[in-house]
Amino acid sequence: MTQGFDKDYWETHWQQAGGQQIAPNPCLVREVGFLLPGTALDAGCGEGAEAIWLASQGWRVTAADISAEALSRAGDRSAAAQVPAEHLRWVEADLSSWEPDTQFDLVTTLYAHPAMPQLAFYQRISQWVAPGGTLLVVGHLRGPDPAGHGGSAQEGHRPPGHRHADHGHGPGQADHTHGGHPDEVTVTAAGITHGLDPSRWDVVTAEELTRTVAVGGDRTVELRDVVVRATRRP
Repeated sequence: MTQGFDKDYWETHWQQAGGQQIAPNPCLVREVGFLLPGTALDAGCGEGAEAIWLASQGWRVTAADISAEALSRAGDRSAAAQVPAEHLRWVEADLSSWEPDTQFDLVTTLYAHPAMPQLAFYQRISQWVAPGGTLLVVGHLRGPDPAGHGGSAQEGHRPPGHRHADHGHGPGQADHTHGGHPDEVTVTAAGITHGLDPSRWDVVTAEELTRTVAVGGDRTVELRDVVVRATRRP
């Protein structure tokens, strides 16, 4: 297990972090807002904005995260939003070793970084998608490296390091970053889709985009995202 993203790391991260956005990630809303609600897993749910939104849309959501601090905040938010208890279950779990007891109609993860290589994590959670179900990955986009070389489909297979700069407010920095994030947590659309067997998956969305987000006052930050949505064949 790589200690850089272990439970102690994430408890410290969330204890130091301020409150996060209440609105769900727009990529999630765009990519799954039209799907017929069923069962869903939010892998690495953080403070729960996406899980709460999914539950409000009628999904029966299992929201898993390694951090008890994050889940406590998420629980408070869901109570304030009056989300029906039967629609949302919070699970404290290390996603690098935890195994759900069922498959889901939707498995989604947004910027989650567990104690394992990033692309291996995406392949791991893809096994939890039920036949006919949907996998949605939203991650930090790998950009050109300092030497001017672009990302490649295999870059995410490098062993993860021990530091993480998360969304501009996480503890720690890395010496080599892409778009403000350390190499080990950045990916490309090609890197993600490379791990999806074309005999089992139909890739619907595979895009890399830049969006501007307000962070308070008149300040904005530019986020570079990679978005992959795929449907598991029945």
